[in-house]
Amino acid sequence: MRRTKEDAEKTRHAILQAAEVLFLERGVAHTSLETIARHAGVTRGAVYWHFQNKAHLFNEMLNQVRLPPEILTARLGGENACDSLRALRDMCIEALEDLARDEQKRRIFTILLHRCEFTDELHEAEERHNTFIEQFIALCENIFRHAHAGGRLRPGISPPLAARALHAMLIGLFTDWLRDPRSFDPLQDTPALIDSLFDSLLANWKHREE
Repeated sequence: MRRTKEDAEKTRHAILQAAEVLFLERGVAHTSLETIARHAGVTRGAVYWHFQNKAHLFNEMLNQVRLPPEILTARLGGENACDSLRALRDMCIEALEDLARDEQKRRIFTILLHRCEFTDELHEAEERHNTFIEQFIALCENIFRHAHAGGRLRPGISPPLAARALHAMLIGLFTDWLRDPRSFDPLQDTPALIDSLFDSLLANWKHREE
């Protein structure tokens, strides 16, 4: 009997779920495709039918929660610097709040930040991950460059430094909260944390809810 498209999608979903569970429990480097196949109740051939290798499977798992750069561009590409800064600030807060609300995001980001060693097997995934980071930083830098042109950045703060500082803070907050959820409350503390950084980077930063 020929498999339907629905059957194929169910198999793919089962493989992704199994990978998520095993990557979280054992770490990415210590989980084989064969182990994932057994956990998902499918053959190893079925895994290779849907995914070229572990790097491809890992990337597809990340794609379930990560925003691609083009979506970030659409969300943050405001017509003026003030609108873009507010959109960037709101997106940072939303990202941390979503982490607290969405169990799958917590699992997948825990895998990425605490259970993943970028070995040779995951070289493609590492390159893609690094490219995503650099694209996000470049997008932030462009927003801060507009702010700098308008005299908004504090003395001694360049657009590249501002962008790197924001990225470092986000990654630090993600990593620390996933390590210890008692460290801060994303649903209560995030606006103050993000605004404190924006205030250190920008002159007269006063975010007002529209």
